[in-house]
Amino acid sequence: MHGCPHSAALPDPEPEALAETCPECVVLGQHPVQLRKCLVCGHIACCDSSPSRHATAHFHATGHPVMRSFEPGESWRWCYEDRSLV
Repeated sequence: MHGCPHSAALPDPEPEALAETCPECVVLGQHPVQLRKCLVCGHIACCDSSPSRHATAHFHATGHPVMRSFEPGESWRWCYEDRSLV
């Protein structure tokens, strides 16, 4: 876990409303580059390469520290608190 205490006990919930894209991007008429899933609540949001960086915004709004890639074939996780892959 590379020293991150935030990811060990996370539940990895189902995505909110079986999301297939970033709901905030849909409202804004934007297209996400890649998707991330919050491992605390299941919220789906766009990555930092997307125009509005909704995954990072979700962390700042909720304090939920760990997201994982929601892209097919990817399973890595990012801890915003520790600024590291876990």
